[in-house]
Amino acid sequence: MEQSRAGSTRPDSIPEVGEDAASSVSGSASALTEEEQEELRNELAKVEDEIQTLSQVLASKEKQVAEIKRKLGITPLNELKQNITKSWHEVTASTAYRKTSETLSQAGQRATAAFSSVGFAISRRLEDVRNTPTFKSFEEKVETLKTKMSPTPSTGDFNDVLNSTASARPAGPGPSSEESQVEREEPH
Repeated sequence: MEQSRAGSTRPDSIPEVGEDAASSVSGSASALTEEEQEELRNELAKVEDEIQTLSQVLASKEKQVAEIKRKLGITPLNELKQNITKSWHEVTASTAYRKTSETLSQAGQRATAAFSSVGFAISRRLEDVRNTPTFKSFEEKVETLKTKMSPTPSTGDFNDVLNSTASARPAGPGPSSEESQVEREEPH
């Protein structure tokens, strides 16, 4: 039975834990003497036993650690939080993070300066438009219209004109304020 099992395994395969590695010795071992082969089989068996013992000890220690953590109230969630905090600290302390942070900070400062320049340029351009003859003519026409429509004298400020025009009541089919005043003054 050992021969059929040895024939079914590849010579370069590594036996699994618990598998009898000595039974999978291939034909390449024929270069060794019978005594050397026996010595290697004994050493292999000894190392496999040590591995099995160490696995059992490791499992026992893992159970012991889990029990101690349970008694201390350390939950997997707490461990995860601690690991994330530790990892984040390591990341933020890294040179790459610092360089990236500095680069992004500089980029933000440049973007702020660029937006400020754009805002200033737009403001200046609007001021230039306000000083053009076309705009001045439009402003004068609005001022004239306001003077004709408003009973209160104008201060001449364009913003006042816009505000008063926006708050003015639309002309309707009823009598105007001048007509109402005339009607009140005339006796019937």
